[in-house]
Order: sequence, then structure tokens, then C-alpha cells
Amino acid sequence: MNSWKSGRKILLGITGGIAAYKIPALVRLIKKSECEAEIILTNSAKNFVAPMTLETLSGRQVWTDENFDFHIPHIKLNDWSEIFVIAPCTANTLAKIAHGIADNLLTSAAVAAHCPVLIFPAMNEHMFENPATQENIKILSERGFQVIAPAEGELACGISGKGRMNEPNEIMFEIFRALSPVRDLVNKNVLVTTGPTHEYIDPVRFISNPSSGKMGAAMARAAWYRGANVRVISGPVEIDSYGFEVTHVKSALEMLDAVKKNLPWADYIIKAAAVGDYRAQNFSQQKIKREGKDALTIELEQNPDIAAEVGKLKRENQILIGFAAETQNISENAREKLARKNLDFILANDVMAEGSGFAADTNTLQLIPRDENKHVKFYSGLKEDIAFEIWNDVSL
Repeated sequence: MNSWKSGRKILLGITGGIAAYKIPALVRLIKKSECEAEIILTNSAKNFVAPMTLETLSGRQVWTDENFDFHIPHIKLNDWSEIFVIAPCTANTLAKIAHGIADNLLTSAAVAAHCPVLIFPAMNEHMFENPATQENIKILSERGFQVIAPAEGELACGISGKGRMNEPNEIMFEIFRALSPVRDLVNKNVLVTTGPTHEYIDPVRFISNPSSGKMGAAMARAAWYRGANVRVISGPVEIDSYGFEVTHVKSALEMLDAVKKNLPWADYIIKAAAVGDYRAQNFSQQKIKREGKDALTIELEQNPDIAAEVGKLKRENQILIGFAAETQNISENAREKLARKNLDFILANDVMAEGSGFAADTNTLQLIPRDENKHVKFYSGLKEDIAFEIWNDVSL
């Protein structure tokens, strides 16, 4: 884990909504991330989640109106915290904070807050869309509070609509984005390709590779933490895409088409996908049967080189970063690709090395710049950590 993500001090406020049932899972994620949590629970929230549960998971006393005493906890907790997260936040509490009403420990702490405040509303769709609620959100946003729009989905009242609180892992993403020590990509547009491609031979068989998409997803997430607008073009793998615009593709031709459509938008293009070099010359519309065949010959033809195509089309102020998965002559092969594809940087790795390459959570990479005045950089460790370091070296 990135060193900046551990040891963070998170003040967590919980109000009386049914979505409070998700908070124990959030507290577990906070602890798993090696962070600390102090928790404020409103009296209404105690109807949905027990203080003892939260104390057990956090390892700390839970603060309620009953222990709002001469210790002035709403001030001391704010002095301690680096970020204040209110989840779930009911329409009632949202309105109180917007209008400076401090009639319980949580709202008093919110009024006294002097750190980033993230608010996660959770309520019925009609309550959320009510003009009064929307006006309160506008007031809070103008005052520097970050109100994270709820998701759409099934609500406690039985209808489906907008008002569902974000999932615990999504709340953690928002916490770390707010706490990121570097915000150099604000208002920048980052396009990332990731995952393998499937080059179909017939309707049920394809040629592919073991790419998991983890390195590309890590590059996208690190850019998002640093403030970027992120679009991901993903081959057929599962990635946690919260915060990203995602286009799902299967083949290299589909990926090329998606990249070209998004190219004018992008400031940075990260070509982390493991695109198939070849596809079947003649796709069989029906499943190929093996009966009567001792051998099968499949004619292959080259797929377009997407990175090279982008290298020809990119603007002068666009940064193009490629990846080279190699098994031998790592630096030499990577430098050849860097020049041939008109890349600004290339990240090369030995996929035969232990703990490196496809499907692993770790990687070993070398960053080779086109600018010969810049030094080659080496990285080793978790892909999540490496991605943040790479952005330190390639962002303008």
C-alpha cells in the first residue's frame, strides 16, 4: 500500500438511515488500510447499528450524545482528524449542517470541522430530488463540503432510484482521493487501455493471453486519486471501475475504434492493454468440429498496432505511454518499440521474472523516456504503489 494511505485519521459520522448497516464493513476496510477511525453515532443511528459492534471493529470508544460532556469532543475530534466522513447522511442532518444547526454531537462536529468533509447522502429518491435537499447540497458544496452523489439502485422503501449510499469500497476510494498528497492531474484527461483482447476463431473459441488488467487499473486509479478525469477502455476482465467512464471491448479492432473515438479528449494515453498481435484470417460462423480432423490449421493475420496508430495521430501536447511485456533483451526491445511507436515513455518488464507481469499483484518495471536527458527509473512492488510513483515521473 502507498505509504501516504496508511496511518490516516478518519472521523466517521453515522446518522439514522437504513444504509448504516453498511458501516461495519467500512470500518473493517479502514482498519485493513492501516488507518484509524473515531466514530460519532447519532441517537437515531443506534437503531440501525450497535455501538458495541463499531467499538469492537474500530478498537475505540464510539462517541454519542451521552458522552458529549466537558471534554468538548466535537472540538477535540476535529483537531485529531484529517478527514470527516458522514455516511450515511440523512436529509435531516444534511439540512441541519447546511444551516449551521448544531443540536447534537455529530452536527456540532460538522459545524466545527476544519478538515475536508465528505458527505454521503442516503434517502428515498423523491427526498433526494426535493428542491430543499438540492438547495442544501448546493449550499454545502459552495462552502467547500464534498457531497458525493448517491448511487441508483434498490432503496429500502422498495422502489429503485437515486438515493442509495455508496458501497464501503467506493467510500474508501473517495477518502483516499480527498487525502491524496498530489493533485497534479486536476482538470487533466487520462485515457487508459487495460486487459487482454479476445480474438475469436469461431463463436466459442478465441486466442488471448493471461492479462488481468491490474496494472492498467492501477494506473487509472492513481490518476483518479490525483484529480484526473479518467476513461478506461477495458478488454474482457473485471476491474473496479468506480469513478471511471468505462468502455468494454473484446477484440483489438474494437479497442482501436474506441481509442480513436476518445483520442481527441485525452491529455495522457496509457496503453497498458495486452492487445493480441494476430486474429483469425477467416472467422468461422459455426463452431469448428474436431470429428475427422487429426490436426487443425488456422491462418492468422496481423492486428493493427494501436500504440503505433496513436503515435501517428497524437497531438504535440499529448503524452503517450506504452508498456512492453518482454521475455528477453528487455531494455533493447523496449527502446526499439519506444522509437518505432513514437511513445513519450515506455514501461518495460520481464514477464518471466517471479512476481512480475500478468495476473500478479506485484510488478517490476523500468521507465524509459524518449527524452535522453531524463534518467531511466526502476520500480518494484505492488502495482498500486508503482502506479502512483510512475505518475510522479510522467506527469507534466
